[in-house]
Amino acid sequence: MERSPNQENNPTPATAPTSATRPPTPADEPRPARLSLPAADGPDPAQPPPPAADAPSLPPTPPAPADDPDPPPVSPAVADACEPPQGPPAPERDESRTGRAGGKAKAVRWTLRVLALLLLPLLIAETALRINYAGDPKAGTYSRNRDALWLGHAWVDGRRTDADVTALAARLADTGIRDLYVHAGPLEHNGTLPTSACPKARWLVTAVHRKLPGVRVQAWLGDELAPEKPDAMHLEKKATRDAVVESARQVVRAGFDGVHFDLEPLHSGDRNYLALLDALRPATPLLSVAAHQIDPLPAFHSFWGTVTGHPKWWSQEYFGQVARRVDQIAVMSYDTMQPLQSLYGGYVAQQTSLALEVTPADTDLLMGLPFYHENRFGHWAHAETVPAAVRGVRLGLSRTDPDRATFGVALYVDFAATEDDWTSYRKDWVRTS
Repeated sequence: MERSPNQENNPTPATAPTSATRPPTPADEPRPARLSLPAADGPDPAQPPPPAADAPSLPPTPPAPADDPDPPPVSPAVADACEPPQGPPAPERDESRTGRAGGKAKAVRWTLRVLALLLLPLLIAETALRINYAGDPKAGTYSRNRDALWLGHAWVDGRRTDADVTALAARLADTGIRDLYVHAGPLEHNGTLPTSACPKARWLVTAVHRKLPGVRVQAWLGDELAPEKPDAMHLEKKATRDAVVESARQVVRAGFDGVHFDLEPLHSGDRNYLALLDALRPATPLLSVAAHQIDPLPAFHSFWGTVTGHPKWWSQEYFGQVARRVDQIAVMSYDTMQPLQSLYGGYVAQQTSLALEVTPADTDLLMGLPFYHENRFGHWAHAETVPAAVRGVRLGLSRTDPDRATFGVALYVDFAATEDDWTSYRKDWVRTS
């Protein structure tokens, strides 16, 4: 479930050299004066204009002889000062920059290609989910009276009373709910269960049996698992698995009709979990488990685990291996990240079909319904609704095994449910109104 049932009530370039710094070249040296003839009229343009009347007179500068082949040398500084102003230096081609720019463009192109390759399968999958939601369920694909309800810890720690049991009985009358998963844990990381965890267990079981004959009360036990969680239960330790088995015996002795396990995050292919289930079978008359969703795309759990570090899904093969070892398996078919009701409903239809294909006929298969209304990345309350889930369940059942008797839905969770949730469940699945 990935949430606590105790919530109840509660990311200087170098410059080119200038003319002042470079050595003089032949082109920089002064050229000899050119001899010009006077014009027919007016002043000689080659001669300077007469000084103003009030300007002081200066002695004339004797012109250089016209036949003097070697004019006096001019210093480079003077030559440079006489040159016309230079414009900005022409940009030089920077091969290294060109290479970097080209490399960046190539990297962008490759990034876009990779994103397209990743998004294309996702778009195809989402389109398939929308198609899955189309059509009409077959007649008769309603409750088989094998449904279940998860109940919070308040039912066994003293917060609930006889009046609450009476109200619960009225709520469940004429529905298909046969099993109650009552939170009696959590387990310690070493697999043990404190005796103080569920002091009112026997009282609850007795009261439910009296007011709801035929309804079974199971102890819901769970814990976080290593290696994904750093401080959690290590199923690879036989001593821990043995302690979990003893905890199951403990709750059975307290009066529970069976044990329902929710151990997360449980990675696909975990052989230690299968070994635990094998050891649990003789320890409880009824063994039930909450199961992860099945890969919506082949090996999707491996891809998602590589990207996020949290595989989340199980392979269909592993799901079947678990289902063959238990009496009941309830798929946590919520927290799907789907943003629309049609996509969520199509996803549930797909999950229902995938689970039906590998669950033995003598194992009860239950599909989870979201009786809670959180809004976060993994769960959008406007999309994951009870009507969308029920329609998806019925579509998957219709397409895969419409006559299967060992099938139902499981409602998560009692303390977060609204009247609309209960109304939708009864109207769309139970068909009592």
